[in-house]
Amino acid sequence: MKHKPVVVGVDGSPAASVAISWGAKEAAALRSPLHLVYALTPGSSPAQAGDVIHKAVEQARGSASGIVIDSRIESGSPSAALVKASGTAAVVVIGSRGLGLMAGALVGSTGLDLAANARCPVIVVRPDLGSTTGVRVVIGYDGSPTADEALAFGIEHARRHDLGVRVVAAQPEGTELHRITEDELRAAVQAHGGRDAELIQITGHPAEHILRLASDAALIVLGARGRGGFAGMLIGSVSQTVLHHADCPVAVIPAAATGG
Repeated sequence: MKHKPVVVGVDGSPAASVAISWGAKEAAALRSPLHLVYALTPGSSPAQAGDVIHKAVEQARGSASGIVIDSRIESGSPSAALVKASGTAAVVVIGSRGLGLMAGALVGSTGLDLAANARCPVIVVRPDLGSTTGVRVVIGYDGSPTADEALAFGIEHARRHDLGVRVVAAQPEGTELHRITEDELRAAVQAHGGRDAELIQITGHPAEHILRLASDAALIVLGARGRGGFAGMLIGSVSQTVLHHADCPVAVIPAAATGG
């Protein structure tokens, strides 16, 4: 069986460097090839693009030995190139812009565009995280189709990396809308093989609880748009808040990855 590639967006930035390391290790774990993609925007230098790609390949080789590495330079915007690559990918990995920018700009427009439109899970890693390693995967669940995909992806990732699983179903205060019962939560998790998962049901703002309960996480997994999404938003407010504030990599499952 041919394994789908792990795709990493590269641009020579420190954020992309962290994404390359994460993506190379994940490609090794999946026994998948690694595809490094550079988007050549109008006015940028092909020579510089070639240099960035060369260094990215060398870094990937140093991060995980034995993986097959493919690199390509695409014309156009990073989000367009990576959305295109997502059609045949296992995951797409990008670096967020990291800290040091004004509030609201921690995750660049490419990240938000990908989280909305990619056809596979998108992993956003922060360049300022250093080598922090967590012990579990934290999954946000609200019963939506993307949340079901998040369960499947998160539980499989935890199994592959020998991590614990914590599933958080947070109920916004003052509403019975979309309340997930304990039985529904357990059934959904067990349907994806998460028999030993820790299940937590909480009332309050979902993003705040997910962030608090992910202090020892290696990965947070969320659907891009849950049941409470507002029309016109690229991705839901919970996903945006977690992407901006998480202390670990975040996997977002776009609606297009579920056929939605």
